[in-house]
Amino acid sequence: MALPHAPVALGAVPKRAAQPKANSRADAAQGIQRVAQNRRARHEYDILETYECGIALTGAEVKSLRARQVSLQDAYARIDRGEAWLVGAHVAPYEYGSGYGRFDPDRPRKLLLHREQIDELAGIVAQKSLTLVPLSIYFKDGRAKVEIALARGRRMYDKRRVLAERDAAREADRVIREHQGRR
Repeated sequence: MALPHAPVALGAVPKRAAQPKANSRADAAQGIQRVAQNRRARHEYDILETYECGIALTGAEVKSLRARQVSLQDAYARIDRGEAWLVGAHVAPYEYGSGYGRFDPDRPRKLLLHREQIDELAGIVAQKSLTLVPLSIYFKDGRAKVEIALARGRRMYDKRRVLAERDAAREADRVIREHQGRR
């Protein structure tokens, strides 16, 4: 194993650089390794409340997650007969798995929540016509977790308003930085 300060041959990749990195220092401090995020969900929905839950996976699926071969683009969660399910998440088949290790990449996966949380979510979703949307998948202390959110869909004019507010805030920050830089 090469030391971080030791010279590395051309074309070789240091051991540390090959490992996936956490998205932020706060995540790294908490032992969280982000695998996939659903960026479109924050654009298309107003996030009201978030929940962290476990996910039931096979061994080959865990290896695919660690290789970051997962997509949450069209995924959603639903409550069916007292159980929470992640539907539409695509976990690519593990490259080196064969025979017994094979799995359906688009199968529904069970989400692990407490009974009280499932009952609460089922009631809220039914009453207020909200949606359960997965925001991200990550590893926390070696266990795969899914962050799901209670969300309300945005209309087109809401999306445009949010984008306009974000652009205005970005422009204001830029002007402030330029003004402080002149001093």
